[in-house]
Amino acid sequence: MELLIALLGGTLRISTPILLAALGETIIERAGILNLGIEGTLLLSAFSGFVVAQLSGSLWLGLGAAVLTGVLLGLLMGFLSVTLKLNQHVAGLGITLLASGLALYAFRLLYGGSSTPPALEGSFTQFQPLHGTPLGPLFRQYGLTYLALLLVPLTGWLLTRTAFGLRLRAVGENPEAADIAGVNVAAVRYRALALGGALMGLAGAFLSLAQLGAFAHGMVSGRGWVAIALVIFGHWQPSKVLGGALLFGFLQALQLRLQAEGVNLPYEALLALPYLVTILILALTGRNTAYPKALLKPYYREGA
Repeated sequence: MELLIALLGGTLRISTPILLAALGETIIERAGILNLGIEGTLLLSAFSGFVVAQLSGSLWLGLGAAVLTGVLLGLLMGFLSVTLKLNQHVAGLGITLLASGLALYAFRLLYGGSSTPPALEGSFTQFQPLHGTPLGPLFRQYGLTYLALLLVPLTGWLLTRTAFGLRLRAVGENPEAADIAGVNVAAVRYRALALGGALMGLAGAFLSLAQLGAFAHGMVSGRGWVAIALVIFGHWQPSKVLGGALLFGFLQALQLRLQAEGVNLPYEALLALPYLVTILILALTGRNTAYPKALLKPYYREGA
């Protein structure tokens, strides 16, 4: 029982950054934009949050810097894909390369290319609402984990119950009709990219300011690409995205536990297990997916 509770607690922690990033990508894709810059956004946000927190001595300033980094990269994606109407695949991959390169270059510039990741003097602490009870390890989580879980119904409410969500979904399905109805398509897409970028910045901050308490080159480890896959797996619905994130987190926590228990399996096979299962599930469930109809399509306003 203790092993299962510890495993579930690890599942929540591991799934947090993926869930935050996937919620941000869900908002963006529902507006008709595919943001492949998510991987680079996570890395640069983690780095900027770490540096600001280390220099200022304030984790909250570091958190703000990470969120601001995500917003700025989201707006850059908007400039490339909405204003300049560049191919969204190319624009997103370009942002990933740019952001990743900036993070690694600045890291070497500030820390001399040290192979040992610099550590913060402190990091966000975990809450223990049920300390001393059998379920204590399950609920011993970072505040950002609870925030990520709270954001699932809030994101669903935003997309389905608010005027902004209605406009956002209209832009993602039929921007021509939305424009005729008086909706500013470009403005809605910019807002979606900024909001989604903020959530990606939170995800990056979680990695460097909470989970690791340091910055390392490979700390993102493909989480951005997994988040994009989970959006498809979840059919652009926050509640189903949560299910996908928890599944990936459980598999990741399981492979870590199996390694710790010394299971006689190749290390590489255990490491690849969560990603292989994610690809398999995506292959099985990704068929006939009702994606937003304007996804990847730039909008050209008549007479503009």
